[in-house]
Amino acid sequence: MGGLTVAAAQRCVIEAMKKLGMESVPLQQALGRVLADDVRANRDQPPYDVSAMDGFAIHSADVASVPTVLEIIEDIKAGDMPQKTLAAGQCARIMTGAPVPQGADAVIRVEDTKSIAETLSPSSLPPAGERDAASLGEEMFNRVQINVPVKPGNDIRERGESMKTGEVVLAAGTEITPGVVGMLAMVKAASVPVYRQPRVAILSTGDELEGLDDPLDANKIPDANSYALMAQVQAVGIEPVLLGIARDDPDHLRGLLQRGLQFDVLLVSGGTSVGVHDYVRPTLEALGVQMKFWGVAMKPGHPMAFGVAPLTWVFGLPGNPVSSMVCFEQFVAPALRCIMGLAKQHRATVNARLACDIKHRPGRTDFVRVMLSKDGATRLAMPTGNQGSGILHSMAMAEGLMVIPAESKGIAAGEMVTVQLLDGTAYQSEAGGEW
Repeated sequence: MGGLTVAAAQRCVIEAMKKLGMESVPLQQALGRVLADDVRANRDQPPYDVSAMDGFAIHSADVASVPTVLEIIEDIKAGDMPQKTLAAGQCARIMTGAPVPQGADAVIRVEDTKSIAETLSPSSLPPAGERDAASLGEEMFNRVQINVPVKPGNDIRERGESMKTGEVVLAAGTEITPGVVGMLAMVKAASVPVYRQPRVAILSTGDELEGLDDPLDANKIPDANSYALMAQVQAVGIEPVLLGIARDDPDHLRGLLQRGLQFDVLLVSGGTSVGVHDYVRPTLEALGVQMKFWGVAMKPGHPMAFGVAPLTWVFGLPGNPVSSMVCFEQFVAPALRCIMGLAKQHRATVNARLACDIKHRPGRTDFVRVMLSKDGATRLAMPTGNQGSGILHSMAMAEGLMVIPAESKGIAAGEMVTVQLLDGTAYQSEAGGEW
């Protein structure tokens, strides 16, 4: 059967990859990219001690014995600066995020207090004719009863808790997620240093193919590969260029391959077998591409090939659409993510219980398209139907690729299997097994 193991071929591909240097992009376009340089804080954040809760800024020694009543001398909102210093027996009403005033060393939550209006009983009030409305209002609303003791630092976020001026807040190699975008905005990084994305070209080959805009010809095969691969590249975060269809003519093929070799990555689907009209390999070699391997012990995707040129990494993908897409997931996606500087390069894997018996002939690693469901706390994997490498529907329905090791003689229903997830966002550092 021949060919490298999947794991050996993956290692060969990743070892040939390198990052492409640095560029700067606007913060609005940075999501999904990878930082190419450290990012440092340009300020202390918060810039002063602030309240973590709505409540009252107090001196903790004043509430060692509770309940106790404190005089409210100031209201401080987020965005205000305190105007007064607390003396003994005083406090300030304070909102979340507002600066803590001088003389305060703790914040008491509003839930742990009562207004004086709540604590006064009718019998404690002077007769109606003797009340001084102004003094009564001051007594009721300028004082607060504290009901629990607190320690110094309670519900205070200290200056520089989030970041301190000059410290590295995001290291080179960090994938830019929504949370990272928030941090970049916090340090006012309007322009972000990132690793350059590879420029990717896609070429389909074969006289039997019918282009998307060609007239319908029942004797031809629609070129699904170009667009399936396009979508897979887009899912990695890159907008590829479609070169069209190269006919089974050496000169036509050579011209399009020469154009493709001006890109960082060239994906060629079809023409990777050993038929007399499969011109891709000899043409690539004539153009200076050094082939690293041609053939992998896997199903589908055995004719998978990989080579390097002075400017370009070249992937020869099988012509059958399912084979092409499975090979992309195993080799091309990890390579693109590696070039982009992403540490998590391989599809995330999960364990699932097989829903039905699967036969397998030892010799090649098999990637079975499956749908996933839940059986209690356990995932259940069910094949998507006919697994022929030309049946694209099996890939369209798939939520994962179940991996059958090359040495397996089959898997019985109920056994646990490894499934690569195809949800587009879940990746991990390791491939998940020696396949």
